[in-house]
Amino acid sequence: MINIKENPVAYAIIKGSKKHPDLKGRAAFYDTYGGTVVVVSVCGLPKGDDQNSRGFHGFHIHEGGSCTGNEQKEFADAKGHYNPSDTPHPQHAGDLPPLLGGGETAWMAVYTNRFYPEEVIGRTVIIHENADDFHSQPSGDAGEMIACGEIAAWSPEVC
Repeated sequence: MINIKENPVAYAIIKGSKKHPDLKGRAAFYDTYGGTVVVVSVCGLPKGDDQNSRGFHGFHIHEGGSCTGNEQKEFADAKGHYNPSDTPHPQHAGDLPPLLGGGETAWMAVYTNRFYPEEVIGRTVIIHENADDFHSQPSGDAGEMIACGEIAAWSPEVC
């Protein structure tokens, strides 16, 4: 049983890409019996009026440990979805439900038994431009990575 008053085991500060500088937020990872509760809060999301997203944005844990990249792909070092069991999408350990932007903000809490918080420390969380279609391989055709956060162990200094 999780007591949300406790500090998370891990967290990520999410920052938008150069194209989305106002996008920011936080993801927290709480240890609970048999898995993890992930709590995400973001603001500055694109409105998502197009047919591809309708306000939904793919949200995944990625294998890489850095929100760096290159001119072509700003968050290239985040790499692909976290998938230690080498399963097809959407059964990757890092596949999480999409964020639904209510206007430009989103809040979500979800339980997953696919990983424990300690297992994702040193990895990244990614918000994608579009919704995840839950079948395209290898990663759901969610489009451009528009925000990234590096997952770190929680420490009291974070507050």
